[in-house]
Amino acid sequence: MRNPKLLQSSVISGYSDQVNPQAVGLNALVYVFVRLTENSNDNADVFEKAMANLAQVIECSVITGAHDYLLKIIATDLLGYESFVKKSLGSLKCIASVESTVVLKQTFSKSTFPIK
Repeated sequence: MRNPKLLQSSVISGYSDQVNPQAVGLNALVYVFVRLTENSNDNADVFEKAMANLAQVIECSVITGAHDYLLKIIATDLLGYESFVKKSLGSLKCIASVESTVVLKQTFSKSTFPIK
């Protein structure tokens, strides 16, 4: 049931359909740690705008630690992911390093939050 009050108050940010990635040929899920060449506002702006325009990037988060960003990437397969890294990430001069972790099997993914 859609609740216009919760939508207007920004508790609900929108509605969407859940698509089975494998049913549409997206069989590779990869988490990517990215370090920028320089931790500056200019580099962050360039990187974030570029990621927002790439359909394969389904999440982009600023993180702490040894890396600056964590990306969640979806691709047809590992060859598709390799092509994405070389053509899309590889073309950005603001990226110093990319470290990938391939998901072998996703046991579950929740789209609900523990709200009381």
